[in-house]
Amino acid sequence: MKPEAIKPSAFYRQLSNTNPFPHGFIAIEGNIGAGKTTLCNMIEEEYDCRLILEQFTDNPFLPYFYENPERYAFQVELFFMTERHKQMQESLAQRELFHQLILSDYFFIKTLLFAKNNLKDEEFRLFQRLFHTLNTTFSKPDLLVYLYRTVDDLLFNINKRGREYEKHIHASYLQSLQDAYFGFFKTETNIPILIIEVTEVDFQNDRVAFENIIGLMKRSYPKGVHRAVVR
Repeated sequence: MKPEAIKPSAFYRQLSNTNPFPHGFIAIEGNIGAGKTTLCNMIEEEYDCRLILEQFTDNPFLPYFYENPERYAFQVELFFMTERHKQMQESLAQRELFHQLILSDYFFIKTLLFAKNNLKDEEFRLFQRLFHTLNTTFSKPDLLVYLYRTVDDLLFNINKRGREYEKHIHASYLQSLQDAYFGFFKTETNIPILIIEVTEVDFQNDRVAFENIIGLMKRSYPKGVHRAVVR
């Protein structure tokens, strides 16, 4: 017995209902080792979404940066900015197509936050001008999720995954990045920002924790900062 054909009108209704979230574009952010890419991959496995994952391993300057930050900071940040812009521009060009959820494991503003943290004043002023030119070419996410972990928890995860080029990352560097993010949250008033504390939470292997995170992401939030804790 052949399956019943779906009429075109029903087909397009199905497409329009493929996004179970009240947001069209969600960016998941966090410090190094927070688990943002892991969470994105898990969500993509369960929901029909278009996934944007940062290709950080393609940056040829990254291993050298962690060994000698002052020498390689500008190169590493410039490479990240151009690659993120290209990827975002291509991925968001057809944002409304099929009404799918677009899920990213980074927000373009991280380009500026990392650069401000890593570059010298003269370098940052030049970098900032380039960033603002590129940043006007695509829209902000409908929801920004920030996975918060303590620095000790971040270091534990970084050591656990064992990437050779990350062995030079120090607690002070992670703390400076954390401070940069929270400084930005105080000034961003145009989008809803959801900070979810997941310290010592292994949502990759804890189904309840994962579903709690999803439940938080499925809510609608007004613009501004909102906080939640998952245990």
